[in-house]
Amino acid sequence: MKRTTAVFAINSFHNFKEQMLHWANQFGICSFLDSHQYQDKYSSVNCLLAVEATQIFEPDENSSEEIRLFFNNVNDWWFGHIAYEYKNPFISSVLNKTDEIGFSKMMFFQPETLIQLKETEVSIACLNKNPQKIFDEILQQNISGLSNQSQQNIALLPKISKEDYLQTIHELQKHIQRGNCYEINFCQEFFAKKTSINSLQVYHALVKISPNPFSCYYKINEKYLLCASPERYIKKQGSSIISQPIKGTIKRDLQDSKLDNQNKTELQNSQKDKSENVMVVDLVRNDLSKISTEGSVKVEELFGIYSFPQVHQMISTITGELKPLIGLNEILDATFPMGSMTGAPKKKVMQLIEEYEQSNRGIYSGCVGYINPQKDFDFNVVIRSIMYNEINQYLSYQVGGGITFYSDPEKEYEECLLKAEAIRKVLC
Repeated sequence: MKRTTAVFAINSFHNFKEQMLHWANQFGICSFLDSHQYQDKYSSVNCLLAVEATQIFEPDENSSEEIRLFFNNVNDWWFGHIAYEYKNPFISSVLNKTDEIGFSKMMFFQPETLIQLKETEVSIACLNKNPQKIFDEILQQNISGLSNQSQQNIALLPKISKEDYLQTIHELQKHIQRGNCYEINFCQEFFAKKTSINSLQVYHALVKISPNPFSCYYKINEKYLLCASPERYIKKQGSSIISQPIKGTIKRDLQDSKLDNQNKTELQNSQKDKSENVMVVDLVRNDLSKISTEGSVKVEELFGIYSFPQVHQMISTITGELKPLIGLNEILDATFPMGSMTGAPKKKVMQLIEEYEQSNRGIYSGCVGYINPQKDFDFNVVIRSIMYNEINQYLSYQVGGGITFYSDPEKEYEECLLKAEAIRKVLC
């Protein structure tokens, strides 16, 4: 089915962006992807909005063949998510964990309306609706007060106590000492029950504090993801495949540029963070080599230091050239879940994650993104995010870090709190 597309001039990029998100929130399904005008070598989209589902793809658990057929038949835009638990049916459950948020393990939808926002214009593409009518509806949205977020004062509870967290890190380091693994990403959950929030206002408050390049407002009926992620999981661009794992975090000091630069230098020289980062880089190189032509996998950048509003991050970039006829199913089989959220070796650390973490991850440490008509795609890593189920009024966020032999449990706990600082400012 062909889309009807129209392009309109806009007076204010920021006002229109708020208006179109406010307009989209009335629908049961929407996906709003925002780079906050961040640009790097692999940036291709500034701001994308997908609204209403004309078709939904939700495969049976772990059906590689279903995914292959779906991807082969893609000739339009599709948006969606893949939850962490999608690719680990071989990991037996140790604890009786529940997922109170309830996102499915995988879902993609073909939107009725697709909106691409640029600095001075907006493109609106519809399957059945009138772009002019939608443009007029968006301009009529009243956004006054939307960004005046009041303090939520939500009492968040830890799923695991600090004492138990520290003890768990010690136990995981014993596994490392015994040679069972080299690095493991351990996560913990903070949650609140019987909580009511205005998801749109909370998202606005979150990205105002932390406007990161892989942010998204993702709504599937009663389930919400409010995401301020700085990390790309994987991007396909023609025959090229790109992954940019993050390992290494240090706080920014925006009041003192000298101290801020000192923090940046400290991260750059941190042997602990470099050790974490290079292990994940090696894991990603190995993953990409399964689907890339021989000799094409390269580390384009190792230990790059990038500055975001809250933190400095250590990011590496790994690329490869895909073998002929490689589809989404093969790419997921080779690379998912992403190395930055698991560790090495991947299967063993996923078993340990299942054993030691107190919560299902669900959509956290999975990914959200899009597939375009050319079968290119771009997916983030779902971190620095708030999850909310409006029906059962359950709110949650998770946070974690890479544990190595050299990790200091107290510092790892402090790093978790640092990563969640923007979220806590919004909610507490």
